[in-house]
Amino acid sequence: MADPYQNNVYNQEGGDPYGTYGEGGGQGGYGYQGESYPQEEDAASDATEGHDDEDQMYEGEYQGIPHPDEVKAAQRAARAKARQAQAGATELEELAEQYEDIMEDCGHGRFQWTLFIVLGLALMADGVECFVVGFVLPSAEKDMCLSNGEKGMLGLIVFLGMMVGAFIWGGMADKLGRRKCLIWALTVNCVFAFLSSFAQGYGFFLFFRLFSGIGIGGSVPIVYSYFSEFLQMDKRGEHLSWLCMFWMVGGIYASFTAWGIIPRYGWGFSMGTEFQFHSWRVFVLVCALPAITSLVGLMFMPESPRFLLENAKHDEAWMILKNVHDTNWRAKGQPEKVFQVTHIKAPKTNEDEFIEIQSATGTAIQRWAVRTLTLCKLMLKNVASLLGPELRLSTLFMAIIWFTMAFSYYGLGVWFPDMIKYLQQEEYESKVKVFHRERVERFHFNFSLENQIHREGEYINDKFINIEMKSVKFEDSLFEDCYFEDIKSTETMFENCTIRSTVFYNTDLYEEKFIDCKLENTTFLHNKRGCHLDIGEENDVLIYLVSFLGSLAVLPGNIISALFMEKIGRVKIIGLSMLISAGCTFFLFLSFSQAAIIAWQCLFCGVSVAAWNGIEVITVELYPASKRATAFGVLNALCKLAAILGSSIFASFVGVTKVVPILLSCAALVCGGLVALKLPETREKILQ
Repeated sequence: MADPYQNNVYNQEGGDPYGTYGEGGGQGGYGYQGESYPQEEDAASDATEGHDDEDQMYEGEYQGIPHPDEVKAAQRAARAKARQAQAGATELEELAEQYEDIMEDCGHGRFQWTLFIVLGLALMADGVECFVVGFVLPSAEKDMCLSNGEKGMLGLIVFLGMMVGAFIWGGMADKLGRRKCLIWALTVNCVFAFLSSFAQGYGFFLFFRLFSGIGIGGSVPIVYSYFSEFLQMDKRGEHLSWLCMFWMVGGIYASFTAWGIIPRYGWGFSMGTEFQFHSWRVFVLVCALPAITSLVGLMFMPESPRFLLENAKHDEAWMILKNVHDTNWRAKGQPEKVFQVTHIKAPKTNEDEFIEIQSATGTAIQRWAVRTLTLCKLMLKNVASLLGPELRLSTLFMAIIWFTMAFSYYGLGVWFPDMIKYLQQEEYESKVKVFHRERVERFHFNFSLENQIHREGEYINDKFINIEMKSVKFEDSLFEDCYFEDIKSTETMFENCTIRSTVFYNTDLYEEKFIDCKLENTTFLHNKRGCHLDIGEENDVLIYLVSFLGSLAVLPGNIISALFMEKIGRVKIIGLSMLISAGCTFFLFLSFSQAAIIAWQCLFCGVSVAAWNGIEVITVELYPASKRATAFGVLNALCKLAAILGSSIFASFVGVTKVVPILLSCAALVCGGLVALKLPETREKILQ
């Protein structure tokens, strides 16, 4: 059976408005329309009315400055000459050359900027996802009575989901399409983020955040692959770097909304004692807005024409490219400029075609199973091809760079705020008040107790009513004929105490808070269910301020890397940024205060973001279109694995020593920076 895309001919006589494309010759190896549409003598376009072509003069002509169109024509001629000299060029290489020429004709304008905003919001959603759990954890641990182990798992589950999502969605995007898979991924993220905000139990909340992470995990590999295929070579590095700025915007957005919503405890409701919807759940809902907005915008965006051409969908790709061309030139005030491309050589596909079953064969489930099995086989085959002879070395180098960068960045990203909290706790404990052998009899405690230690005290016939106890410890003390009512406690315990004839009514002083105590004729009535929100601890603005400053510090690095990505090159930016970041970590040995740690965090984030930008740009450019999203997904999954390992290892040394985290991060960054200098430069390389 003949290939339906092999010899498509549009005939103008048949009423098609796009002219004719066929096997005719043209410039750069693909067909152009020989002439513009015929017009009557008096039918001049409104856009050109009053202008004489002979009067149009390029202002740099007299200065000997070549016209930009002449420069592009010279570059095309050089590429065409190199292609002719290179005998045996493959269809894919010819397609890459042709596609670059077409994107130059389409220009960079309104279409790319619209897509930039839509995909930037998807990237912003990924940045927000990394901050959500960290901000809600202080509230969620009280709301759902989480242990330290459960808190740790909740912090890691998001990265685990993003790791799985990056691998799955990246592989699917190379087989099903960038736009389609990104829409599915964002839909999964939005649905499960919404459900997680209403989940009351720890198990359901963990499950929903896992799948929310799986959904958003597909955004990074697809967004960069998708956007790069609408950019011409001389714009690619700069505009992909600008796109990275949306991750920073996501961090700022999360910090501001957390500060504005979470401390507002009235922003919620409850339905009895079983269903509580506190303000931190409102914050989880608000964090889904970037993904929802991007999802709406994607409904109006087309599929990547490069993906369509790789899959022999010539007609659809041609229509999209014409729309890009017309949209850009209309916005530039030149609507009369005609899209002159008439033919694009699309490569033939054979083994990558999906196995389809006729609708009359088998059940719907059987047909779905065969398609899914075929898709999985093709995805795994694509992953295996990354270790083939042509890509093996590049994949190995990129894996080392992604892993070492993520290990240090995310490890220190956890270590910085944890170290600040540790210093705060040390300062807090240094102000503890110690009461020794006090005797209190027939006294009514109607004021809160905070940061106190009571040793060998005696409390006879006392009342503790409607108070808060924070960081209070009773050691070797006696309570006799006392009455506790409406008590809220945080980090409060009774150790080695004797408690006689005492009543605890409507308190959260459970029996596990009495360590090695003698309870004689003691009664617990109507204990508080669940856990309460600790207002004093959660309303700590410093938590949000540190995240905000860390995100904002990325701005200078983003701007510098975007402006110099095409001038310096990707390899030098990655290598130098990683080595400078390694030097920054050494100064952490001199950090003995909260302010110093915050300052070095900002410096580290500002420098390291340039390396991230270079890594993401060069990852797009090293791999061919048929493997681009797959490779990005695999490397991004490795990045998330490194994030899990780094955050776990670095957090374990907080309060123990800072030598190990500093040396680990420094060694990893130096290793990654040196390997990066071995990569091939892709600055002037056509997107394969």
